[in-house]
Amino acid sequence: MLVRIPGNRSAENAARRLADKMNTLPELFKNSITWDQGREMSQHAQFTIATGMPVDFCDPHSPWQRGSNENT
Repeated sequence: MLVRIPGNRSAENAARRLADKMNTLPELFKNSITWDQGREMSQHAQFTIATGMPVDFCDPHSPWQRGSNENT
């Protein structure tokens, strides 16, 4: 799923908007989220508290760990 984050791209804004979108999904789709090493998810703990979803991070220079990051 891709989520547009309009406005500023601060970590707080990204976590809040992504959490709002994820909370509209059925529980079946709310297992975890994988993120690259971008600063947008430096507030990942607040995202996890808001959604109950853990955030996994890809290792640097390892695009095969999350192919959709490289292909979007």
